[in-house]
This record gives sequence, structure tokens and C-alpha cells, in this order.
Amino acid sequence: MRSWMAIAGLVLLAGCGGGDAPPAGGGPGGPGGPPPPVTVATPLVKPIVDWDDYIGRFEARQQVEVRPRVSGYVERLAFRDGSFARAGELLFVIDPRPFEAALASAQAELQRARASAGLARAVAARTKGLFDQNAVSRQELETDEATAAQAEASVAAAAATVRARALDLSFTRVTAPIGGRLSDRRVDVGAYVTAGQTVMTTVASLDPIHFIFTGSEAVYLKYQRANRAGTRPSSRVAPNPVDIRLADETDYRWHGRMDFVDNAIDLGSGTIRGRAVVRNPDGFLTPGMFGHMRLLGSGSYDGMLIPEAAVVTDQLRKVALVVAPDGTVVPRVVELGPLVDGLRVVRSGLKATDRIIIEGVQRARPGTKVTPQAGKIVPPAPGNDPAPPALTTPPATQATDARDATGGGSR
Repeated sequence: MRSWMAIAGLVLLAGCGGGDAPPAGGGPGGPGGPPPPVTVATPLVKPIVDWDDYIGRFEARQQVEVRPRVSGYVERLAFRDGSFARAGELLFVIDPRPFEAALASAQAELQRARASAGLARAVAARTKGLFDQNAVSRQELETDEATAAQAEASVAAAAATVRARALDLSFTRVTAPIGGRLSDRRVDVGAYVTAGQTVMTTVASLDPIHFIFTGSEAVYLKYQRANRAGTRPSSRVAPNPVDIRLADETDYRWHGRMDFVDNAIDLGSGTIRGRAVVRNPDGFLTPGMFGHMRLLGSGSYDGMLIPEAAVVTDQLRKVALVVAPDGTVVPRVVELGPLVDGLRVVRSGLKATDRIIIEGVQRARPGTKVTPQAGKIVPPAPGNDPAPPALTTPPATQATDARDATGGGSR
């Protein structure tokens, strides 16, 4: 029963293409006819690198809640909701009058302390002259000198109070702590705000911006072993390149570098967190936005590539049809990798000398003979990706399997 089903499957596979199949009779491939012509070529061998796919989201490199440093009533708003602000740019003004009065009082106290200190220094100087003439006792001299020192300390304390009151007054001008995009205002004119508690707005830096993602333990181990072997440096020590595309994009137009890998694997999910930094000069990328990222996954190695149209599906397997020296079609089960320049990487199942059917797959039947014609594998022109053979499905790669299981896989 199994043999019959296998034969039926191969016949169905060979019959793909409908109207392209040769007619019965004396035509090519028909009973008594010559073997059908097909185009064959050896796999294209070229240096390639693997890229690993991840899904993640953007986060602000810095995000700060703007809180007042002094309590008071909001007197003025100085920004538009959702606008950009430079670091130090004015956002709010808290009523400064109580703080101006406190500063004036502190300055007056400083003047009084300086006057008292001047008097104390003069008294100590006179006492010192009298002491030199043996007109007063040492105790009187020491008392007057101590009084002068206390007066000097009072001046220093009053000066510190002036600086504190001046600082409080400057805090009535609430400025952006970092440059970035502002949220909306959380308080209005006339609202009372409490120092260190009231959130007045938030500001998030956008250029550069972070991209946060997680990878499986298996991928982490692959990177560690590659780092140890010297074929790919760890992202902990090297700014490995990343490319990102957004949900509505088909090409990877955003580029960045890795700048962080966490120090532990999460016990609950079995994944480890990574981070890339991406330039965002026009502020288009927004925190919370999701994206698809590919990360350099390997060093350069010689890979075999074949056209997508040369791969057919036999149940759950991917098969390439090879023409033996005697012209017999031999199916080879292959393990596929990513697309590189429009061609599919073959991980295993083929040899560099195998003659692969790249055109006329519909006319080839496993176990039958064909007339091979020499061809050459070249990358397709942009926008002219080859269509897969009829009744086949897109190749299922390790990247897809890993991504479905862990949220990231090999590209």
C-alpha cells in the first residue's frame, strides 16, 4: 500500500503544470517518443553569510517623566503637545514670586551677616592690639577671635542660603531634561504641582532609537560557539550589523548595530534579550512600533544556491531533480536555507557537481530519462522572482521553523 502511494505521489508530482505536459503518442516524453528536453546546471557556489530573523519593537533610548523640583502654581505653558524639544528648552513656568521674595530675604540676611562679621573682625583686631600691650587678658582676646570666627561662619551659611534660594527660583522654569519628542501636558495653567511628585509631561529621545528583541537559547548557543571558533564575534564585544523593516515594508531600509546582550536567559521563556541601536534622524520611528529584524548570523562561507523553481514539494519534503550521467531523473531530498540574491541556499542533499533541472521540471519524471541541455544559474533580476512549480508550496526553512517556535530563527 505504501509503495502504491509513493508511486502515485511521484506521478502527481511529475504531472504538475497541466497544459505544459507533453501529449501522449509520439511527442517528446510520450510512448515511443524521444526523452523530453530540460535545462540543467550545477549549483551556483559563492561566498554567503547567514542572517537570523527576529521580531521586536522599538524603545526610546531615554524616556523621562518631567516633574517639578519646587512646589507651586503653574503660571505658563511654553510648548505644544507632541512637539520636539531640545535639551534645556523651556516647558513650564511655575509662579516665581514666592521664590523671588525668598531669595531677596536670603540676600538681606547675607548682608546682615557680612556686617556683623566685619564688626567682629574689627573688635578682634583691637583686642589683639591691647593684648600685645598687656592691656587685656588672653581670655578676652580668645573670646573676641571666636566671635569673629562665628560671624564668618554665619556669612558662609547666609551665602549658601542665597545660592539655595536662587536655585529654587531657577527651578520655577521647568526645562526639558533631554532632547526628544514631548507627550501632552498633564497639568494646566493654575494647577498646583508638588516638587518631585507631579508628572507634568514626558519626553522620549528618538535619535538614535533602540530595537529590543529576544532570541532562543539555541540561537544564543550558536552565537557563542561561533564566537569561540572565531567565525562570528559575539554582539557583546562587536557591533554586529542589523537590518530592520517595518510592518508595511518589503525591504530592510533601516540599519543599525548591536549594542547590548543581556546577562541571563529568562527562566520563564527560555529566551535572552538583545538590543540594537538605529539611527532615526527624522523621528519617523516611534517607541512601541514593531519591526522585523535580521541580524548577522554567521561568518562568510561557500554556499550552494539554486533557483526556487528548481525545488518541488513531495509531501513534507523539499526535492530537487538531478539528471544522472545516463539521463535518468533522480530526486534528491534537500534541506534549504535562506534566499540570497533571489536564489535558495541548499544546506544539504546536493553536491557541487550535480546537474540540477532548472527549467522543464514539469516534463521530468523521477526514474525516466530526459535530454539535458546545458544552462547556467544566475540571480534573477530585481522584481522578477521566479514562480515556484505548480502544486508546490514555499520552502519551509529552518528559519521559519525556529521563528515559529521561539520568535527568532536562522536566516
